[in-house]
Amino acid sequence: MARDVQITFDCADPAALAAFWAEALGYQVQEPPRGFDSWEQALDAFGVPPEKRNDASAVVDPEGSGPRLFFQRVPEGKQVKNRVHLDVRAAPGLAGDERMAALEAEAERLASHGARRLERHEPAPPLAGGHIVMADPEGNEFCLD
Repeated sequence: MARDVQITFDCADPAALAAFWAEALGYQVQEPPRGFDSWEQALDAFGVPPEKRNDASAVVDPEGSGPRLFFQRVPEGKQVKNRVHLDVRAAPGLAGDERMAALEAEAERLASHGARRLERHEPAPPLAGGHIVMADPEGNEFCLD
């Protein structure tokens, strides 16, 4: 039986990190619950105090096929390299210079939204097509692949 998957990020600023990943993946911030026109309205109704309103956020694939990404505030900062990371497929079907140019363009676009470029790995055919390692605004590593 297939299962739904949610990917959870521990972070300092859930709203900001959700906005970054929505931009990176073409996702959208999850809509508020039915019956509410905004998250502010829902949180008011639920009695959530203002200082707790950025404790969590989520983004979803607008087409409904990709996993939900959930962002939760934690007190500690990132300490070591991720053991699991996302690969953002920014150049599917491309190879060589064309692939690397597409990855570079996406790296620049995401850097303008707060990502940092960490390293570039050149193509090494036949098994490695080349990729760029990036970090999101809170330092979580991901690859442009």
